[in-house]
Amino acid sequence: MYIREKIEAEIVTAIKKAIFKAIEVGDFNVEQLPEIYLEVPREKGHGDYATNIAMQLPKLAHKAPRIIAESIVENLDREGTVIQDVTIAGPGFINFELNKIWEYEVLEEIMTQKETYGQTEGHKGKTYNLEFISANPTGPMHMGNARGGAIGDILASIAAWTGYEVTREFYVNDAGNQIAKFGDSLEARFLQLMGEDVPFPEDGYQGDDIRVDMVEFIEQAGGKVACEKYRQMPSEDRKKIFVKDALNKNLDKMHRDLKAYGIEYDLWFSEQSLYDSGAIKKALNLLKEKGATYEEGGAIWFKTTEYGCEKDDVLIRKNGLPTYFMGDIAYHFNKLVIRKFDRSVNVWGADHHGHIARLKAAMTAIGIDANRLDIVIMQLVRLIRDGSIARMSKRKGEMVTLTDLIDEAGVDAARFFFNLRSPDSHLDFDLNLAIEQSNENPVFYVQYAHARICSILRQLEDEKMPEALDFSRLQAKEEFHLMTVLANLPSELILAEEKMDPSRITRYAVEVASAFHSFYNACHVRVEDQSLMKARLTLIQCTQQVIKNVLAILGISAPEKM
Repeated sequence: MYIREKIEAEIVTAIKKAIFKAIEVGDFNVEQLPEIYLEVPREKGHGDYATNIAMQLPKLAHKAPRIIAESIVENLDREGTVIQDVTIAGPGFINFELNKIWEYEVLEEIMTQKETYGQTEGHKGKTYNLEFISANPTGPMHMGNARGGAIGDILASIAAWTGYEVTREFYVNDAGNQIAKFGDSLEARFLQLMGEDVPFPEDGYQGDDIRVDMVEFIEQAGGKVACEKYRQMPSEDRKKIFVKDALNKNLDKMHRDLKAYGIEYDLWFSEQSLYDSGAIKKALNLLKEKGATYEEGGAIWFKTTEYGCEKDDVLIRKNGLPTYFMGDIAYHFNKLVIRKFDRSVNVWGADHHGHIARLKAAMTAIGIDANRLDIVIMQLVRLIRDGSIARMSKRKGEMVTLTDLIDEAGVDAARFFFNLRSPDSHLDFDLNLAIEQSNENPVFYVQYAHARICSILRQLEDEKMPEALDFSRLQAKEEFHLMTVLANLPSELILAEEKMDPSRITRYAVEVASAFHSFYNACHVRVEDQSLMKARLTLIQCTQQVIKNVLAILGISAPEKM
């Protein structure tokens, strides 16, 4: 348990004892005490912690909240605690100011735990599946995939730091209508390259990558003469060959591009495997057994409306083919029942928002606790250069690809900027700012703080220091503020996981850097007082460790020189 957790538990215990004592002396009476919550006030003048417990009790105690708060404060025993002062604000908020000496223990924790500082075990023993990006393997990954990748990968890291056993998963959409359309597109380009005047499918994939795939296929097969055998084949046979070849190439490129982006998956799960293994049929039969389906118009429907949704959904079309929804049900049944993950989290684009309720309804119908499934909805992102929407792609300007973005902005900036705001917020990605080396660029600002600390440490490595380390020499307000911020890492990670919001950690990284820069401007590390110098040196070493840990969670480098 971290020092901040100990302190919070200590304050809650003191509040409970004060309430029980107030009841004992007859100030008020409460039969059942609600849970006591603490929060860190936004205003620094309101102390280190605050509670609204006095405002939760009026109906139970038949007293005004201010009177209840006064009674709690009067009966609060601060002896033996870190509580230095207690005040009442507004209608009944109770504010606590702590003795600052507790913050020295934060430095002890960081020095001891080093690269594991911030880790907690609240979810130890639980398994967590995070599925993200899952782009169709029919073409290059685009901007939406880039943001989803940064969000998903960092969410996975955060979950691991809170104790989960995490599996990063990519759902390969290698079955269904999009693959049939992919095959039609490849075949049309092949025949055109072979000299035939054939129309391109109206709903085909128009990207130049389709033509490039078939140019490479013909070259690798030995040229047009050698490819005559494919032209003479039945259409369905050659399309299977084209699709298999193109999918393998596209997936290989996805592996390479994502690795360059700092993402490596534990599992690439094939949609086709759901068909091959009979998983779709098994999930459908379960829904039938539960009485959750019916037949109409030759199709099989799910009774979605019985679970609070607006309309029922088709599971099996009248031609006998499963819908994408049916495949999705089977996939999540596989994750939550067959593979027995305790929790499944998906990162989806905003256009999938309406799919959440019906998928959770299907899980409930099968008999799965729908609370085990969470969806992170990701809003759109725009690239901005010189105040205008940027077009970087060489592919007719129709899309900005992941590789385009990495080439232009770099991996660190991309991952950091995509998480500057919560996933459910629209985001403008400022390319000019992302490559600017100034304090206005948040990723540069954080990395520069790390590099500056490394520079100070190099300059002081030959300094003779006293053996004793006396943290009580740290008394400046900037020193205490920096220690307070360093103490927040474990709780920030817990909150980021609970809210499924990696932007909390990005903002925290900026907060640490800001607190360090304020300290640096106010407090010299190299001073004649060697005892003070050693205490400040240890403080910045701890700051360096926290920045390094946070950047590791974000998948961003921590440079020693800039």
